[in-house]
Amino acid sequence: MSPTVQIAAIHVQAPASDAARFIVGQDPEGHWVAIEIHGRAGGLFRSREAAVDYAEDETDRRPDAVLLSGERIELRI
Repeated sequence: MSPTVQIAAIHVQAPASDAARFIVGQDPEGHWVAIEIHGRAGGLFRSREAAVDYAEDETDRRPDAVLLSGERIELRI
């Protein structure tokens, strides 16, 4: 069974390999957010593309290292 990782106000099923390191989605105000699953990195972005590009750069563009969330996520600073 995969562990559940809490990021702000959502729960995300992380793969058993923990390969997915970033979650990309929108916050409650509609801003695009990229958050490292352990909360060590992240940011707010102008577009989905910019958030995904940042997350892919941070994960050396590994396939399946970035998950897109259909739920609202929140970056806590």
